Amino acid sequence: MQEPIIQIQNLNKIFGTGPTAVHALGKINLSILPGEIFGIIGLSGAGKSTLVRCMNLLERPTSGSILVDGKDLTKLRNKDLRQARQRISMIFQSFNLLMQRTALDNIRFPLELIGTKRSEAVKRARELLDLVGLSNRADAYPAQLSGGQKQRVAIARALATNPKVLLCDEATSALDPTTTLSILSLLKELNQTLGVTVVVITHQMNVIEEICHRVAILDHGVIAEQGTVEDIFSHPQTEIGRQLVYPNGVRIDQLPEARVIRIAFNGGSSYEPLIASLAIDCGVKVNILGADTRNIEGKAFGTMLLGLPSKEDEAVKALHYIQSQPDITVEEVTSHD
Repeated sequence: MQEPIIQIQNLNKIFGTGPTAVHALGKINLSILPGEIFGIIGLSGAGKSTLVRCMNLLERPTSGSILVDGKDLTKLRNKDLRQARQRISMIFQSFNLLMQRTALDNIRFPLELIGTKRSEAVKRARELLDLVGLSNRADAYPAQLSGGQKQRVAIARALATNPKVLLCDEATSALDPTTTLSILSLLKELNQTLGVTVVVITHQMNVIEEICHRVAILDHGVIAEQGTVEDIFSHPQTEIGRQLVYPNGVRIDQLPEARVIRIAFNGGSSYEPLIASLAIDCGVKVNILGADTRNIEGKAFGTMLLGLPSKEDEAVKALHYIQSQPDITVEEVTSHD
């Protein structure tokens, strides 16, 4: 079995003491495998940023251990911790670029700090600018760059020391949807080509579904549930999980009186038009009363509420047809309260 590159064991973080102490994180246990893209999601105040800052000891946990590449960071001396941090880079929502430095000089800055020769640092920085698609912006200052370009420079800077882990703390929250997709695509590409492990901290479920392999849901400082993205999207086990996966779910008490069924899509092909097939194959039409579905790598997840025909024989025919489809579960909504 593959050894985790990050292993967090019984992590607790408390700010302050006495009756005003804030328990930010409680008994966190996580294992993140080499080369995967792991998402950590939660609402505002869930403890996401505290958790990611504990992963490289920008925040020192109150108790528990954090093993990165086999080393417990909580037990390292300052010199050894600084060396270990070269293998754990971080990018932020606000980019954190040095405004008085060009894109090239921002990228070579971490190499300066570890004593790399200037010629080697410049060469490495130019390679990274090319990697993130900004080879023509080497001499531009941050004020001359768009938000997406700034984040690309920040990503290139984070890669300067050849890290094994890239921590992304709300890295796309300040970007528009189109730019967000381009940055996520870049992170996915870097994960595949460089093998770097990516940890994504976000409050946006679309970010998780776009690039993550596994996900943990954080709620008030504790892990509510974790698993593959497919499992969490198809069968969220907790209230916070359902709230994040189906934020626009239809309230049953808002539906008209009718025979209503709820169908859940559990990872079948998103290219099979269920309702159209029902009409063509059975000659039965149903009403779509509400839907919250999404396409993840060609697979369908989410739920849909359907109103069945008033004629009993047509309703039965529709129900049997839907129940016969793979990767779909069906339940009848018997009341609207």
